[in-house]
Amino acid sequence: MVGTTYEGPGRLRTAPVDLAPPGPGELQIAVAYCGLCGTDLHLVHGDLDARVRTPLVFGHEASGTVAAVGAGVTGWAVGDPLTVMPLLWDGTCAACLAGHQHICRNLVFVGIDSPGALQQRWNVPASIAVPLPADLDLRTAALVEPAAVAVHDVRRSELQVGDRVVVLGGGPIGVLIACVAREAGARVLVAEIDASRRGRVSALGFEVLDPAGADLTAEVERWTGGVGADVVFEVSGAAAAARATTALARVRGTIVVVAIHTAAREIDLQRVFWRELRLLGARVYQRSDFERAIELLRRGVVPAAALISGVVPLEETAAAVEDLSAGRAMKILVHVAGTAGA
Repeated sequence: MVGTTYEGPGRLRTAPVDLAPPGPGELQIAVAYCGLCGTDLHLVHGDLDARVRTPLVFGHEASGTVAAVGAGVTGWAVGDPLTVMPLLWDGTCAACLAGHQHICRNLVFVGIDSPGALQQRWNVPASIAVPLPADLDLRTAALVEPAAVAVHDVRRSELQVGDRVVVLGGGPIGVLIACVAREAGARVLVAEIDASRRGRVSALGFEVLDPAGADLTAEVERWTGGVGADVVFEVSGAAAAARATTALARVRGTIVVVAIHTAAREIDLQRVFWRELRLLGARVYQRSDFERAIELLRRGVVPAAALISGVVPLEETAAAVEDLSAGRAMKILVHVAGTAGA
């Protein structure tokens, strides 16, 4: 079997990888597609080296079918379509005992802390496998994981029908949040500095502006009639965007931090105090978020075709990472099943 491994900052290799039969309680997946995301870029750039053991087959936005069933696994058969919720928790820490297993103190993120989906066959615990409906094609289903992120983010915000929402960052997660928020009844404005991404966002029917070419605070004030946004999602990961969030939210508005900020950021706590703002973190997802994401993809609420910039074989993973890092693509899928030797 062939896989793509991370071997150190900027170093990827596609080569044969060892394959064991699925163990007790495991499924072996014939991986069809694996999406590349911002977290994968952080990994390849070396930002996660403190937790990654190399060489590592990475990737976690997967779709595929069951190739083999391990001992003791019931309810699954060879050929069943599935995706994976790539979280393993200990079930014993304070977060788990409080019902927040997705932010377990000892969380294992599959594809970062353990082998991931950029390989033709992938063994995973059956407990994290999520069945897919037969009428959802596997290419589209590779977006279930990022769509679940957006579902979780919007659910955390507790936005209401009629709310005005500002999304800072028009990349894949920003667009997914915008789609889920619109489906929930919000009016959405997306701020994005990249012209090509602004074009994609606008084509999906969203209001969009360039924060580098306009006074973002003034524009949001105008858009909201001087009130401010009900909810602000910070998705860009930029220091300037983090600073801007408190100026954009209305009295008792909500700010949701979605992006991975690899450094401490300045934020106006005086504004948080003065307007009684809510500042929330939103990390990964829960099983219900996956189920909702599947439903939204089936219904076309999440525009898969508009988000996917290209599909490449495993051997071109490194080039795809370069394109994403340079902002030349929105979402790239690796067609693992279409790779030579599959």
